[in-house]
Amino acid sequence: METNAKRLVELSAQGEVSSPLGGAKAYSISPEGIPAILPGVGGITYNVKIGDTAVQWEADHVEPCVSVKNKDKEENGALNLLACVGNIAKVVSGDAKGDTGVVTGKHGGVENVLVDFDDKTLEKLVIGDKILIRCIGLGLSFAKYPQIKAINVSPDLLEALPITYDKTKGIMQIPVTHTIPAAIMGSGLGSQHCYRGDYDIQLFDKQTTEKHNLDTLRLGDIVAIMDADHSYGRIYKTGAVTIGVVVHSNCVTAGHGPGVTTLFTSAEGKISPYKDKNANIGVYLNIGRFRKTRKGRTK
Repeated sequence: METNAKRLVELSAQGEVSSPLGGAKAYSISPEGIPAILPGVGGITYNVKIGDTAVQWEADHVEPCVSVKNKDKEENGALNLLACVGNIAKVVSGDAKGDTGVVTGKHGGVENVLVDFDDKTLEKLVIGDKILIRCIGLGLSFAKYPQIKAINVSPDLLEALPITYDKTKGIMQIPVTHTIPAAIMGSGLGSQHCYRGDYDIQLFDKQTTEKHNLDTLRLGDIVAIMDADHSYGRIYKTGAVTIGVVVHSNCVTAGHGPGVTTLFTSAEGKISPYKDKNANIGVYLNIGRFRKTRKGRTK
């Protein structure tokens, strides 16, 4: 596969381990009118990892492993724009200094970059530790597939994905765990681009959730959103296909659900997803719950 990877710029961006957030209005209200107070975004999440369920936690938008943010608004914007899934993240302060992890996604609204570290590193990290990310991937393109855009994909992730190609039809075949109708996608619609953040899979319609087995979604799963075009923002478009990765957990409030960060999109439907239960970035990058299965690639 011919890409422009050799011409991409690798650039540092830095944030710190963020604190969990909680405002004066602690209750979240479900569409049924049921109030709940639950853990949410930010911090170091010790027991929620890539490969775990994205649906069954007693939580609201919980982010797996470590949430990273720059306190400067403009610099945090750059961090979220430049960081790509699969980038190496290095701890540059504190007791875990020198340890490395892997970027697993971006969470819009709160504007956090999410990073997976092993358990030994998690035990040494504290809120405020500095994390430097070697950002590369922004601008990645396919020489022979101009109708397919790569968004938030690092060269390392692209190399690890078992993508195949139908050269006669100009179609990229990508493994996914689930196919999701664009009609149930919620929060995150309206963005002018998809190089930051995510948008949410609403799970409030029982019939659709059961039909597409969405209660089995895991963090890190690669999914296909059908009839969704992310070329210049997130829109509904018949025949378009978008591929993304599940980055945060389910939510109780209307319009929300497990979040998806975009990886690939084709307005012309030049992506053909095929089902593979192992289509999870944890498998391909050896992180999260899959880290111990073979020698790690993050050290």
